Amino acid sequence: MAISSQTLDIQGDRQSGQDVRTQNVMACQAVANIVKSSLGPVGLDKMLVDDIGDVTITNDGATVLKMLEVEHPAAKVLVELAELQDREVGDGTTSVVIVAAELLKRANDLVRNKIHPTSIISGYRLAMREACKYIEEKLAVKVEKLGKDSLINCAKTSMSSKLIAGDSDFFANLVVDAVQAVKMTNARGEVKYPIKGINILKAHGKSARDSYLLNGYALNTGRAAQGMPMRVAPAKIACLDFNLQRTKMQLGVQVLVSDPRELEKIHQREFDMTKERIEKLLMAGANVVLTTKGIDDMALKYFVEAGAIAVRRVRKEDMRHVAKATGATMVSTFADMEGDETFDSSLLGYADEVVEERIADDDVIMIKGTKTTSAVSLILRGANDFMLDEMDRALHDALSIVKRTLESNMVVAGGGAVEAALSVFLEYLATTLGSREQLAIAEFAESLLIIPKVLAVNAAKDSTELVAKLRSYHHHAQTNADKRHFSSMGLDLSKGIVRKNLEAGVIEPAMSKVKIIQFATEAAITILRIDDMIRLVKDESQNED
Repeated sequence: MAISSQTLDIQGDRQSGQDVRTQNVMACQAVANIVKSSLGPVGLDKMLVDDIGDVTITNDGATVLKMLEVEHPAAKVLVELAELQDREVGDGTTSVVIVAAELLKRANDLVRNKIHPTSIISGYRLAMREACKYIEEKLAVKVEKLGKDSLINCAKTSMSSKLIAGDSDFFANLVVDAVQAVKMTNARGEVKYPIKGINILKAHGKSARDSYLLNGYALNTGRAAQGMPMRVAPAKIACLDFNLQRTKMQLGVQVLVSDPRELEKIHQREFDMTKERIEKLLMAGANVVLTTKGIDDMALKYFVEAGAIAVRRVRKEDMRHVAKATGATMVSTFADMEGDETFDSSLLGYADEVVEERIADDDVIMIKGTKTTSAVSLILRGANDFMLDEMDRALHDALSIVKRTLESNMVVAGGGAVEAALSVFLEYLATTLGSREQLAIAEFAESLLIIPKVLAVNAAKDSTELVAKLRSYHHHAQTNADKRHFSSMGLDLSKGIVRKNLEAGVIEPAMSKVKIIQFATEAAITILRIDDMIRLVKDESQNED
């Protein structure tokens, strides 16, 4: 332990024991401190400028960490942690990083006091399991009791820390309507809300309050030629994934021509092949053709004559969603088993109508009344790009939260209520244990209080006093049967008081809290396990060879 850095026979240096731990904890603290001030309804935003001068203004933890190029290997674990939370839940990315860093810091203090990391790890694991159980059994409330308002409140809680907090009433309604519009039941009879079916289009101009929900899937491109009709109804949609351009010879194919007139025939044949393909499409009844690649200008006239809409360069992702919503099949080649080219009408998708509309300065193709799942689009309006991007991120979080609430049906009070309750519960649990894990669980309980503390500090309130009040309420709630109703006490950060957050409408899906605790603990354990770091030096002599 005494020798921290020693020379090895391999190229590189090695650090082990306490040095590595301290270094890792410092690195994680540094990362957490960056996002710390953006937590909560009065959190501040971060401005990130990348190496080519692009500016991002955000307070979404995952976005901030993704854009920071983190060097330190232990700190990278936290960045991945935020991304995982973003993927799994969609919101709570800042909290999960702060909790993980705090758990690490406290674990490091314990190790310094001669407690073996293994004891701490098993204590943390136990605390995590108990905490998740306690949330599900004691703190979570079923949504049915609260109705649609609870969904709106969940969305508002998620947005409260974002740029659009001022208009959260308006946006929360939009979000809830959008999520409920894409409701579907899968083969197993489970009700799902695929929020990927909600397309978010950003359009300059007007104010944020002029954003609206469109019934139908909007593609951010116009028709390929002006001569095409503006509206087709009912629409039969073909989704293609190849070029409708003049069929060129493959590279390396040589054609030797003795008669120059033959050359013209070859060119003509190249055109005809594309023409035949388009005719096959139109024969099958397609009157809307979307392709991810290009369409030749020569070829466009066939569509104009047939009165069909053709759209080129559609994003792959959009294409998948359109295909899913209309029941179309993505076609990447016309070739069939016999080597001929065919296109069957069963590959087409159906929609009530396809129209081109102008939104702001852009032409947008709207696909309305889709066959299988209903698709909706959120059209965001705003003053500038930064604002629109941040609105997009905020809505992504809110959509995910509403989806989680609908699918799990359990909510908990927000504003530090859960963390305070768990802290009190785990502290009591620690005193009942006679093993070494007792200390680790007590520290775990302390670490959870970081969330209400940071919330209070960001709101410029006295965190010590508020957290003390909060804990006393939760202590009463857990010891006196008649004071159970105190268990939803959380912080009101605009007034700087403690209040019942369930009634005040500050709620979050229970799943979000459970995942935050699980992920943060796992990440802390992963980093705590490390006691040796060997940095290998690149071998210069090999490069010269």
